[in-house]
Amino acid sequence: MTTEKDKGIALVTGGATGIGSACCRELAASGFRVGIHYRSSDLSARKLQEELPGSFLVKGDLSTEEGVEEVFQVIKKEGGLEVLVNNAGMTLDAPLVRAKLEHFDQIVSLNMRGTWYLTKRLSRLMIRQSRGRIINISSVVGSTGNIGQTIYGMTKAAIENLTKTCAQELAHYKILVNAVAPGFIETQMTEAIPQEQKQELLKRVPLGEMGRPEDVATMVRFLATEGNYCTGNVFHVNGGMYGG
Repeated sequence: MTTEKDKGIALVTGGATGIGSACCRELAASGFRVGIHYRSSDLSARKLQEELPGSFLVKGDLSTEEGVEEVFQVIKKEGGLEVLVNNAGMTLDAPLVRAKLEHFDQIVSLNMRGTWYLTKRLSRLMIRQSRGRIINISSVVGSTGNIGQTIYGMTKAAIENLTKTCAQELAHYKILVNAVAPGFIETQMTEAIPQEQKQELLKRVPLGEMGRPEDVATMVRFLATEGNYCTGNVFHVNGGMYGG
């Protein structure tokens, strides 16, 4: 049985950088033993592991069946799972008429296929223990759309539907499933946006500033440790640009 200081294992996919690393820190501070998943950010993942006592690394390419299976086997060996944060994702932005089919396949294979398949596999561990929390990281773009992000926005809308459907299917096993939809957050992904374009984006944010990864992680922590009567919801963290 876990104690208040030892809440069991929380796996964060894409946990080595950005929002993922903030979630790892927040969950570790809340008493979880954190599994830091990564695909290629070896150095960042190892530095974060050194920072978080008791944490462990989980490497795997979630866009492949083999990669998901590798992650599943590690978590199974570690002894089960209390919280799954599906944070790993990618985008390759381009206007609809210039977007390439290969980009579609890349984004969908990770954002949609990988998230669905990992959730399918790991939810079995939660079903066996009749408890668990699944938190999917979506995006405001999944609700509002955004120029140049037809593929990315579509995958995030799908993540929100996955959240609502899984919440209904898994409620019988006392597994809560929710999503957090960040707005414009200061990460490596948004660093690539030209300053002029960034200023235009901020005009759509009533608070007038970008969020921090920690703002998202705080909501994730709430859903992982509290929110006992919350399931099937999408919680928006976007500075007021969209209310849901």
